[in-house]
Amino acid sequence: MGYWLIKSEPEVYSIDDLAREKIALWDGVRNYQARNYLRAMGVGDLAFFYHSSTQPPGIVGLCQVVETGLPDPTQFDPDSPYFDPRSDPQNPRWWTVRVAFVEKFQRPLTLHQLRAHFSPSELPALRRGNRLSVMPLEPEVAERIGRLARTP
Repeated sequence: MGYWLIKSEPEVYSIDDLAREKIALWDGVRNYQARNYLRAMGVGDLAFFYHSSTQPPGIVGLCQVVETGLPDPTQFDPDSPYFDPRSDPQNPRWWTVRVAFVEKFQRPLTLHQLRAHFSPSELPALRRGNRLSVMPLEPEVAERIGRLARTP
């Protein structure tokens, strides 16, 4: 099983949106490294859901990958902000996964708390200038995040 951190601005798509929908396509990723991470995900992998560009930013919940290897349909939709006119339906450029809601944490693990418990080498989201919306986590880091999230 793999572990991941996926980021979204809550005004765009929040953990509450995922909780309401139960299952969602993780679309709109337009960074090649993040896309490659999406392609590396496996069914059953767990992803921590991080709210970015909010106060305070932080990890707010958990979801599970339920389907992989999906062409991102927004790349073909001219009305989508994620439209890519260079992407070919016969050879898609952008791929994605479908995720299912697992849980919303009682309280967010704020960026400040994450910095207090993890180094930038352990948690890539803490690295200066890291703006990736999808990144892998080592199993021991994921386990520590899970324990922190459940600590009263």
